[in-house]
Amino acid sequence: MHRRTAFATALASSWLAMMTAAPAQAEEFRAVQSLDRFVALTNGRDLRRFGIRVQVTPDGQIEGRAFGSPVTGAWTWDGGYFCRDLYWGGDDLGYNCQLVEENGDTLRFTSDRGAGIFADLTLR
Repeated sequence: MHRRTAFATALASSWLAMMTAAPAQAEEFRAVQSLDRFVALTNGRDLRRFGIRVQVTPDGQIEGRAFGSPVTGAWTWDGGYFCRDLYWGGDDLGYNCQLVEENGDTLRFTSDRGAGIFADLTLR
């Protein structure tokens, strides 16, 4: 249970992955500035990293699995940020608005409106 709790804390802080605390490298990534661009990038595609595979649907849902447990939630686009409520297994990981940046088939989600830690997920 301790391992699950530790992972849930990391997941809540950084969306869907065990993160590094390194600052985002803006020279490689471009901010996704509009809802239309975000939907164009993610519609019908999985976001993946290690044992994580999720989809964010155009109708505002989050669905998938992470390390053997279901991931569910809801999202909106608010002022240029991806804002989500997230559940992993039975754990409520809370609400967070995140800066989204793109670099090829990689999306970087940085918590706390770009001021926190980040997760890089691959689009497939």
